[in-house]
Amino acid sequence: MSQSDWTDLDREIIGCRLCPRLVEHRECIAREKRAAYRDQEYWGRPVPGFGDRLARLVLVGLAPGAHGSNRTGRMFTGDRSGDWLYRALYETGFASQPDASHKNDGLTLQDAFITAANRCAPPGNKPTPAEREECRPFLERELDMIDAARGVEVIVALGQFAYDHSLRLLRERGAVISRPKPKFGHARTTTVGSTSAAGRFPRGSVQLIASYHPSQQNTFTGKLTLEMLVDVFQRARRVIEADA
Repeated sequence: MSQSDWTDLDREIIGCRLCPRLVEHRECIAREKRAAYRDQEYWGRPVPGFGDRLARLVLVGLAPGAHGSNRTGRMFTGDRSGDWLYRALYETGFASQPDASHKNDGLTLQDAFITAANRCAPPGNKPTPAEREECRPFLERELDMIDAARGVEVIVALGQFAYDHSLRLLRERGAVISRPKPKFGHARTTTVGSTSAAGRFPRGSVQLIASYHPSQQNTFTGKLTLEMLVDVFQRARRVIEADA
């Protein structure tokens, strides 16, 4: 896909106002701000995906953080979740640096692309099913464009919401997924095959790896450690290198 295709998609994402509840919430946060960021201008709009557009690894999160991506305009940037995520990506060779503070901090990704099920910060981090579905075409188009360029080999779903959404999306695009649905569990890997042209995976399959979300709730309690997160991306690295 051309640069203009990506530019057009990003422009559509940034300009989206389809979900009134989310529009009101993200813009309210951008006006009121957190005290620590009082002097900063918040992004306050939907957030497009970020990373290598020839990636074989795609990360899917839930949605932008209210004072993270909704402030900075880049996925997983400017909050504690991003601190953990980019540190793990850096240690496994997918990120150029371990820090992500703002859009112009020099961070680049290699062979990895970060996106989300929803593009606006939702109240309580809980999009409604209708809001989830309104946003889904954006994720599908990103996957199509990355897949057409090189081929998605691994999807890492950060959290239960992203995991369920990824399985739902893949199944509806022609993927063969066992029933009952594979259960969510940290580092659990599921091979998702395809029997239709709608799911264009290298050699007919993609690896879906589940991970606990690097939220403060998980990292502060020790439910997710840096070592556990690094292990997820080491697994992704082994899949990619085995297929090289």
